[in-house]
Amino acid sequence: MATAEQNATQSLKVIDSLDTDIILSVQTRLAPLYEKYPFLSEDYFGIPLANLIVATVLFFLVLGLRKVFTKIILVFLQNLAKSTNTYYDDKVISALKGPIRFAFIIIAVHIFFLLIFNEPAVIKKILDTLVVYTIFWAILAIIEALRGLVYEATAKFNKDLSHEMGNFIIAMIKILVGGMGLAGMLMVWGINVTAVVASLGLGGLAFALAAKDTASNLFGSFALLADKSIRIGEWIKVDGVEGVVEDVGMRTTKIRSFQKSLITVPNHIVANNPIENFSRRGIRRIKMHIGLTYATNSEQIMQIIQEIKAMLQAHEGISQGDSLMVNFDTFGDSSLNIFIYTFTKTANWAKYLEIREDIHLKIMGIVEKNGSGFAFPSQSIYVESLPTKNMV
Repeated sequence: MATAEQNATQSLKVIDSLDTDIILSVQTRLAPLYEKYPFLSEDYFGIPLANLIVATVLFFLVLGLRKVFTKIILVFLQNLAKSTNTYYDDKVISALKGPIRFAFIIIAVHIFFLLIFNEPAVIKKILDTLVVYTIFWAILAIIEALRGLVYEATAKFNKDLSHEMGNFIIAMIKILVGGMGLAGMLMVWGINVTAVVASLGLGGLAFALAAKDTASNLFGSFALLADKSIRIGEWIKVDGVEGVVEDVGMRTTKIRSFQKSLITVPNHIVANNPIENFSRRGIRRIKMHIGLTYATNSEQIMQIIQEIKAMLQAHEGISQGDSLMVNFDTFGDSSLNIFIYTFTKTANWAKYLEIREDIHLKIMGIVEKNGSGFAFPSQSIYVESLPTKNMV
């Protein structure tokens, strides 16, 4: 860190020397104008009129160059990048567009204050801070633009989890780069970053206790990636939360519920609770009872059971390698219940509903064909005798 401070100090000294050369050069060229046009040397708010005019003209000139650079040079570079075999250079150029445009503004403001001899220490530190900010903004933009390269690298280790691992690695790199950028901005203001980092050791225990949940979430994310329990896009249910996984981060897992709300679950909860992963099943279960009226005789019931079983065995949407059961199950309060248990060949929700609908309609046809009907809750009241007319 000390080396970084020394490098920053040396860089600022170089910039200061360049600023001095610029001032001397501008003032040398303005001297003849002062002799020829004395009114240009008059002070307004402590600023020579000639310097104020030149500073204003150069300010807008730099802003004009910003537009030229954006519309001509950047467009040319983007067109040139399109002719290459990779698309990452296109993404890098597009990512650097924002930082470069902002850099022109910093340069314009710096030149303006430099030429009017009125750049207070606070303004200079703010501008230097913005320079550091822009540099690290550009670095972070390049990292984001090269996200695809990270995915390609992680795919060589684990193709199934390439995006999850890639997102985790990119997040770690961004945190590291962001920390370096923050340290650089603090050094501009004369804050001893080494001393700040060292002072954190005094409260290390308290920090560790406060960060206990964060650490458990971090290790939880490692466990999820290592166990391959979930992947982005899978339908899961964990700790009462059900939906589609949208992101597995360092601290939380984001799940989109079927009501379209976004649920954020800490990783230690996901890692330490049973996970029901619906996307990893190849089949879906159909389990139901149908109730026939008590007017149905035993022959009709046996015939209906045999036809339903034969229909399911011949159905193209039913998995024949898994359990298939059709049995007369119970004598209900108002119905004779037949138990049906089987599995579809698909786990897709929409296709599953289509198959189940088709089976329901076929079962209705079988019941109707065999002269029976579906029961509904009812009660029969038997009266042994009616009251006589003489009873009050």
